[in-house]
Amino acid sequence: MITVSKSAAKRIKSSMQASDAEGMSLRLAAKRRKDGSFDYAMGFDHSDHNDSHNRSNGIDIVVAPTSTELLLNAELDYVEIEEGEFQFIFINPNDPSHIPPVEDPSE
Repeated sequence: MITVSKSAAKRIKSSMQASDAEGMSLRLAAKRRKDGSFDYAMGFDHSDHNDSHNRSNGIDIVVAPTSTELLLNAELDYVEIEEGEFQFIFINPNDPSHIPPVEDPSE
């Protein structure tokens, strides 16, 4: 299952309204490059009967069978990369370039 952070959901809902895509699902996709790294894609789309479906923070998500395994347990987030520069990012434990967060021993 894929999750969408609250900040990503807020931005996605805003984009849906601005692009007249209300009522559509968010399609997420991933594919493996020759070097093993992942390419990601997202957009608004209607679902197909072969798609996997889930809902996270009010966003309907669809994923084609070719991406389902690659996106298993991934999270889509919307973060500030540099001051004033926001981007969607995939936090994906299946991606070879994924670096797990460091646990804070004081917690």
